[in-house]
Amino acid sequence: MLSILRFSGYFSAATLLIVLSLSFQSSPPAEAIKSSHLSSVDSLNPFSFRKASIFRNADECGSTAYKISGRTGVCDPSLVHVAITLDVDYLRGSIAAVHSILQHSMCPESIFFHFLVSEVNLEKLVRSTFPQLKFKVYYFDPDIVRNMISTSVRQALEQPLNYARNYLADLLEPCVGRVIYLDSDLVVVDDIAKLWKTSLGSRTIDWLDTPNGLRGGWRSRRVTGSMSSAHCRRSSLVFAGHVAPIEHRWNQHGLGGDNVRGSCRDLHPGPVSLLHWSGSGKPWIRLDSKRHCPLDTLWAPYDLYGHSY
Repeated sequence: MLSILRFSGYFSAATLLIVLSLSFQSSPPAEAIKSSHLSSVDSLNPFSFRKASIFRNADECGSTAYKISGRTGVCDPSLVHVAITLDVDYLRGSIAAVHSILQHSMCPESIFFHFLVSEVNLEKLVRSTFPQLKFKVYYFDPDIVRNMISTSVRQALEQPLNYARNYLADLLEPCVGRVIYLDSDLVVVDDIAKLWKTSLGSRTIDWLDTPNGLRGGWRSRRVTGSMSSAHCRRSSLVFAGHVAPIEHRWNQHGLGGDNVRGSCRDLHPGPVSLLHWSGSGKPWIRLDSKRHCPLDTLWAPYDLYGHSY
């Protein structure tokens, strides 16, 4: 899913551009949301990722000074903010997505990643894979939405962490007024700063020309509370009249095939900035099984899992 948010709800999008308006911030449910630099928990981890290359800003990017405290850090107005979940089942996809963003960015040191987790043993893995990455980990308690999720033809859509995006306005620091939310089954093949610069106008969410993205004025509309009282799968109705289109190039979706068979699909006509394996077929599973689709090879170069194809 893509989303550029000021703050958004549930969307079957690859990318979501959300504008988090700062007029008001809704109150998080007590003890349900915690955001901090979580210390990693020592545990056996089935994943072994190679260390990514070091990515540096081009001269045109200007200063890359970054401080953990003070007026810079996450509140630095020059940063591009990207949110993505880290889930054990989709971790390989999330790591590949981050890798693809860094590879295609002119200013990779100016990107700040916000990782949403329901487990606290993944921060060390991210740090070892991307030693110089600017990021913060946010814990989302799955119990907050567990009883609000309807059944789906795909079990993956029933996972509580899928709906953590609905609470970004509460999770992220108040100084973060805009964030791009990305699903874990995609790669970005263009400079994400181009998407970041998309004009949101007065709308809340950038919704792609399919139900695959959105933009928004989240905090000022108290959206989190409205969606908490609605069914998770219908929360997009909260944004009726407050969405606007962005180019389809930012969500070339459906590459995972249908939700049952995961059949191979071709790209839609037109330019491509983001490849999204929405559907049941995931490229890492099909590549490992040696029964991959032709377009799955476009995902493979960003895979940092401990083997090659």
